[in-house]
Order: sequence, then C-alpha cells, then structure tokens
Amino acid sequence: MNIRNGLLLALGVVTLAFSCYWGAALIKERRSGGEPGDPVRWPTPLELALGFVIDFFDTLGIGSYAPTTSAFKLFNLSPDEKIPGSLNVGHAIPTFIEALIFIAIVEIDGMTLALMILASVLGAWLGAGIVTRLPRRNIQIGMGIALILAAILFTMKNLSLFPAGSDSLGLSGLKLGIGLVGNFVLGALMTLGIGAYAPTMILTSLLGMNPTTAFPIMMGSCAFLMPAADIRFIKSGRYARGPSLGLTLGGTPAVLIAAYIVKSLPLAALRWGVICVVLYAAAAMLRSALAEPAAS
Repeated sequence: MNIRNGLLLALGVVTLAFSCYWGAALIKERRSGGEPGDPVRWPTPLELALGFVIDFFDTLGIGSYAPTTSAFKLFNLSPDEKIPGSLNVGHAIPTFIEALIFIAIVEIDGMTLALMILASVLGAWLGAGIVTRLPRRNIQIGMGIALILAAILFTMKNLSLFPAGSDSLGLSGLKLGIGLVGNFVLGALMTLGIGAYAPTMILTSLLGMNPTTAFPIMMGSCAFLMPAADIRFIKSGRYARGPSLGLTLGGTPAVLIAAYIVKSLPLAALRWGVICVVLYAAAAMLRSALAEPAAS
C-alpha cells in the first residue's frame, strides 16, 4: 500500500471514529438535558443553509472559516467564545469528504503530504488546548484579527499577488523543514478560526511547489487535525450544538455537488463581497471585545 492509499484509509477510519464519537456525545447530552442555554436540537433552516452555502464555496476554493465566523457573528448564532469550537466541529465531516476527494485526484508526493499533515495535527492539538481555556474577550480579539487577515488574503488572491510557485510536487531538506514548521503554526491557528487555504497556498508556493498541491495539503491537514482539536472542544462543551449540526448536515451534500457537478465558478466577484462582510464582522467582533470586561 502506498502512502496516499494509506492516508485515504486512515482518513476513512478517522471519519467513522469522529462521527461515532460526536454522535455518542450528542446522545449523552440530550439524555442528560444538555448544557443550560445550549440544548442538543435540530438545526434551523438558516443554519442548514449556511452550512450548504459555505461548504459549497469552500470546496471551490473560497474557504470556510472566515465566512462562518462572519455569519455566526452577523446572525448571532452562538456566543463569541464558542465560535472557534463551533466552526471546527461543524465543518469536520464536510472537510473529511473534501480531503478524500482532493487527496485522491491531485498529484503530490505522498511523504511530503503525510509529514505536512502530521505537523498540522500536532499544532492543532496544542492550539485547541489553549483556545478552550481562553477568556471570551481574548477570543473575540483573536477572531477579529483573524478576520482582518482573511480579508487581506482574499484581496491578495483577487489581485493575483500570491507567489507563482513551480511544478514541484514535493519537498525535501531545508524546504521540508520550513514547510513542517509553517504547517504546525497554521494547524495551531486554525483552532482560533484562522482558515488554512490561503496561507497554505502562500506557503507551498513560496517553497516552490505547484499551487494545486495546496488543496490536498490544506484539506488533508484540516481533516486530520480537526478531530484532534474537536475532541477537546466537545469535551469542554465550548461549541454551539445546533449551529454545528447545521454546518455538518448542510455542508456534506454541498461538498459533493461542488466537487462532482459544478466543479468551478468565477469566484473573484464573490470574494470581493466576502471581503466586505468579513471586515464588517471583524469590526463587530473587536467592538464587542472592547465592551467586554478584561477578565471575562
């Protein structure tokens, strides 16, 4: 069995294991009455629609974290301190499916992919442990900054300012070491709600890789790191149950439709719209942080 097939098999096992773990946790919470103010419930039509739209465009390359954070803030779907956990838990299963698709169809050196994924998982495990203990105000500030960074990266993408990259499908030596450190940091930052697609594309291109390799690296990293982080979010209760279910149930069919039916769309105009919404949400998040007591 080659490395790529091994990753696909491992991803299938992870997908099944995470689905069973989260499902069992939800059933247990529902039987016990759930957390006060956040019961285990069926998602609303809005939450399902957001899951569908966000993961549809995520599969085509828009990204999901900044749009989800913006939507949760704009529609007041959960407390701010639960947004990082909600988007990580809610997008996990759709991301598993995206990873299975892109690892299977995009050419990339198997060893490079496996090591980059491992680095991001380690970063996410450490990052989630920190995020689940952060005060509400610190999370608001972190997400506000993350949204501003996302808007900058979206702008760079629209203006074709990303490095061009080359035709290399793998890394070795010093470049591999730099890539592993970079993906470790990106994995840690993802637990705070900083999306990985644009930063991964910049990282791989700067290291001389073909820009298309960003898809399996980013999707594979997300798919394997999300359970590592999500177990901590689920155990701590630091996520919103209904909205997270909405992202999962709405997003899963959207991924399949985008990948196998639509495949591509002109996305530049959409990104400009996303930039406006993300900047508005960033301002709202930082305004909330200023109004929040420093010790909360």
